[in-house]
Amino acid sequence: MCHEIEYGCEHSGHSHHTRWGVGHHRRECCCTLGYPPRCFLTREEVIAQLEEYLKQLQLEAKGVEERIDDLKKGGA
Repeated sequence: MCHEIEYGCEHSGHSHHTRWGVGHHRRECCCTLGYPPRCFLTREEVIAQLEEYLKQLQLEAKGVEERIDDLKKGGA
């Protein structure tokens, strides 16, 4: 099954991506030039995407920790 991260699209953060033929897209992601979205990535592409995902998760965790610290200090 294809996922947003596998579209190979610069706009992968958009919520408009859907699986082929499902949702408001007829046959392709609007970010491709008439080609179907890629569902089979190379090992290197998967590793790079997972590393980026991990980086984003770590940044999110840091933000949560900062928010908890602010709340404990009486911040809004």
